[in-house]
Amino acid sequence: MSENTKIEWTDATFSPWIGCSKVSPACDHCYAEVSTPARALGVTWGAKEERHRTSAGNWKLPLRWNAQHGEFFTAHGRRRRVFCASLADVFDNAIGAQWRFDLLRLIIETPNLDWLLLTKRIGNVFRLVSDVRSHDWLAGRDNVWLGATICNQEEADRDIPKLLAVKARVRFLSMEPLPGPVDVFSAMTGELLHTSGDDYEPGAIDWVIASGESGASARPMHPDWAASLRDQCAAAGVPFLFKQWGEHAPNNRTMAEVEAAERGYTFVHYSATQPYPIAAMDRVGKKAAGRLLDGVQHDGFPGSAA
Repeated sequence: MSENTKIEWTDATFSPWIGCSKVSPACDHCYAEVSTPARALGVTWGAKEERHRTSAGNWKLPLRWNAQHGEFFTAHGRRRRVFCASLADVFDNAIGAQWRFDLLRLIIETPNLDWLLLTKRIGNVFRLVSDVRSHDWLAGRDNVWLGATICNQEEADRDIPKLLAVKARVRFLSMEPLPGPVDVFSAMTGELLHTSGDDYEPGAIDWVIASGESGASARPMHPDWAASLRDQCAAAGVPFLFKQWGEHAPNNRTMAEVEAAERGYTFVHYSATQPYPIAAMDRVGKKAAGRLLDGVQHDGFPGSAA
């Protein structure tokens, strides 16, 4: 939990509890599972493993940030953004109703914060919120942004309609890691078909975050996957934020230079069914890889044109 985080799309992180289970290919190399807090507390990941509620002192941090709103607004012209939960999932089935009730009460008590609730279990949101608050609670919260992690086309087709079925001030996609090409344009423009209810609001994606993977086992991201999302967002008028390349960066060498180089590289096919164009990626580390996409830093946020 951090008041000053290095995550490019938020100002602070808050985890009401620690622990989770893996439900997506995006979870394969989970940073939270091996994070310092998880290791220090002996938290084990898994569906039947115990979740660890964080300290009372940690729960007071958002109240402090809320009280500091005047100073923060003067400096930034907006509310502080808080990513919840960086070491867990708010909509984890293993969490009891009381803990989630306490979290939603904390959100009510901190109207000067924008809470970014990012989940890999978007299908649980309506039911679990309704268990502790009214069915339309999220629709009435001006300070809640609801996001779904999407890492492949299967998840996009399955989970974006579930996100769009929940009314929220801001709805966003976090596409990290990105192990393949994904088309989300139809969701952003309202062309996505959906038949599971009358509350569906087509075209209501407000923001897309894209990122490569970091860490020892990071998978390389083909440059065209990220560029495609950037272009889809531009065409749909949706803000786009490119967080990072991760461990691997596109090389700027000719193929002959790549083949002759002593430094390691990885060839990445565009997709399983379309191998070309093939990208040669260098493992240079997260810092050296940076976050420029075709020489441009993309820092779009809801309400911005960047």
